[in-house]
Amino acid sequence: MQNEELKATITELLPAATFEEGGEWVNVQVEAADWLALAQALRNNPALNFDYLFCLTCVDWKTHLTMVYHLSSTQYRHNMVVKVKLDRNKPEVETLSAIWRTAEFHEREVYEMFGVNFLNHPDLRLLILPDGWEGRNPLRKDFEDPINMIKL
Repeated sequence: MQNEELKATITELLPAATFEEGGEWVNVQVEAADWLALAQALRNNPALNFDYLFCLTCVDWKTHLTMVYHLSSTQYRHNMVVKVKLDRNKPEVETLSAIWRTAEFHEREVYEMFGVNFLNHPDLRLLILPDGWEGRNPLRKDFEDPINMIKL
């Protein structure tokens, strides 16, 4: 499926979706409230079959956070990027771990590094950092490291 066909199909599934122009892959922006339903459709629609979530990360823009999801269809070899804007003061979005198992560990990493709460996650706890780092979120731009004096 070509990019224009992907855009048309996604627009049928979620008319409120917007697209970023340019780039090799389709880049779609969706609201957090719409993301879970769209993710299920992307995974379960036989014409799309986005069966592989290969990257999930977060970007801190100082005013808000953006979740970034990279999806691929191993059957059709098409790729896309989904971006979800989150409130910086209460960043939360539904977990995708029931749709793509790879999301479980990626979400745990984003939880500890950026403080995003993944609603209904089966095991949301620190993945890498030691105990005592809960809520410190070292990849957020407002993180202050008194030992190394890093300030962004």
